[in-house]
Order: sequence, then structure tokens, then C-alpha cells
Amino acid sequence: MSDLQFDESFVLEFNDSDIGSGEWMEDNFEEPCYRAIDPKLKKIFLPTVYGIIFVLGIVGNGLVVIVMGYQRKSRTMTDKYRLHLSVADLLFVLTLPFWAVYAASSWHFGSFLCVAVHMIHTVNLYSSVLILAFISLDRYLAVVRATNSNAPRRLLAEKVIYVGVWLPAVLLTVPDMVFAKVHDSSTGISCGRTYPDPGDIWAAAFRFQQILVGFLLPGLIILTCYCIIICRLSQCSKGQHKRKALKTTVVLILCFFSCWLPYCLGIFVDTLMMLKVIPYSCSWVQSLEKWIPITEALAYFHCCLNPILYAFLGVKFKKSARNALSTSRGSSRKMLPKKRGAISSVSTESESSSFHSS
Repeated sequence: MSDLQFDESFVLEFNDSDIGSGEWMEDNFEEPCYRAIDPKLKKIFLPTVYGIIFVLGIVGNGLVVIVMGYQRKSRTMTDKYRLHLSVADLLFVLTLPFWAVYAASSWHFGSFLCVAVHMIHTVNLYSSVLILAFISLDRYLAVVRATNSNAPRRLLAEKVIYVGVWLPAVLLTVPDMVFAKVHDSSTGISCGRTYPDPGDIWAAAFRFQQILVGFLLPGLIILTCYCIIICRLSQCSKGQHKRKALKTTVVLILCFFSCWLPYCLGIFVDTLMMLKVIPYSCSWVQSLEKWIPITEALAYFHCCLNPILYAFLGVKFKKSARNALSTSRGSSRKMLPKKRGAISSVSTESESSSFHSS
């Protein structure tokens, strides 16, 4: 889902020799406009941010996977979504060290890893956002249609999620297999997509695909489901329970759109300028040169927030995490059934201490 796979100029494809959208500005317009990325942004900011996201993502999502592993027999439908989401985020952050090294110097990992890391990056970024949409659908069924929601919720969590999330995420890696290549030039070794002519059209098509599948469609589902949930909670809930549920719902919506909207707006405006739909402006180009990598890093932070938003807000999940960690440190098997009993109580609270019940 990241634009780093579609734009060979902004975040990770730094070399001028790359074939992609990075050269269209100077080639198609009389006014010269130099898009060289700020060295501090390239060599310091991006590796630092990627490193922070890597550590936070490994700790948060790794803990969720460990806790879920201790409750295999007692997982609810909500737990299954949480496990899918944490696995997707965990695999995504595992690719960040490669991009961090690439940003700081050049690509040192060969052609095979160039393609493999792009594919892993793509499948898990798309899957994580689509899983968030499935979670919102599950919450809608559980809260708004609670009386007859068990069958459709089970169908979504156990079968449809593979067709609606993992299958399209895997299919969207095909362009990586076809176009991701390593290039050696005077400025260093680069790893990025190389498009055939007309390269601008190819790059624009993949960007619009990213915006549509990776933001607009899941964002619309998330916004619609949670707005309906807010209306229902406002009508049915009372007192502290209602306030906490409404607050949690608003936080989920704000976090998703705050992380992804600035970045998607940036690549949307840049793509329209690339296609000459809006007038070309060198000042806009140079502003977007800074805006896109910064907002992309902000979008990546969402994978660190997911464990907090969808797991750690639950009081019982935190207790289960402590139990799982203490059990893993101890070698006594006699304590395991007790711990599993405690962990099974996660299912009634987990994603928040209010309406996120399974």
C-alpha cells in the first residue's frame, strides 16, 4: 500500500537514474524543477523513524501474537481479527530495516530481496488496512445487529476474510514481481519499480489503485460502520459505559484518518500534477517532496497504534498479557490451565473496555 512501491523518487527510490515518476517534472515542463531529496530527510529522518516504528511494532504486535498463542482454544471472532491484524503489522515492520538501510545509503541486498521485500511490504500493508475494515464490520454486526449476528460474524471471521483481505493483498503483489528491479548507476544501487513507456501512466494507475483499495474503500467502510455504531450507542447506552464506548469509537476513526489522509492527499495531488490535470508548480513539487515522505512515516505509525487501539485498551487483555508473559518465563506446566482460564476472559472485552465485546 505504500507509495514507496509506486513512486521511484520520493521515499526509497532516491537515485536519479530510476525510471518512474521522479523524472516527469523536468521532462514534461519547460520550467526546471529540481526534486533532490533533502539529505537530512533521506539519511537521518527516515532511518530514525523507520527504526522507531520497527521497535514499537515488534514489541506491540509481538505481544499480541504471544497472548493469542496462549488462548488458541478460547479465541473468539474478535480475537481472530486481532491476530490477523497483528501478523500483518508484524510482517510489515520486519521490512523496515531494509528500507532504513536503503534510505541511509543504497540497496545492498540483491535482486531477490528487492522483489521479496517489495512483495512482503505490499501484501501486509494492504491486508492490515482491509482487516481494519473487517473489524469495523464485525463491530457493526455485534453492536447494531446483536440479536442475529453470530452466523454472519463467524462467516466473515473464518472464511470471507481470506477472500476479502489476503487474496486481494497477494494479487496486488503481482506488479512487484513484474516491475521491481535493482539498478546500478553512478549514484549507487537502487531498488524500485521500473515501468515501460509511458511510465507516468503506469505510475499514476498504481497510485490510484493504492488510494482506492488502500484508503478510500476501507476508510468508507470504517467511517460508515462506526458512525452507525455511535448513533446506536447514543440511543441505547447510558452513563459512563456510553461515554467510554463513544470515546473509543471516535478515537478509532480519528486515528485511522489522521494517519492515512495526509499521505493519500499528498500523492493524489502529485499524481494529478503528473497527469497535468492541475497546473504544474515548482513550489508545489518541492513542497510535496518533503510532505510525502513525512506523512508516509506518519501513516506507518498506525501499525504501532493498532495493538493499543484494538487490544491494549481492554483491561482484561492487559491482565492476560501479564499472565502469558509470566507463564512463558516459568517452566511449570501446572499453571498453564489457570492462565488459559484467565486469558479466555479477554473475549468479552478486548478491543476496548466498553462496546468492543465479542
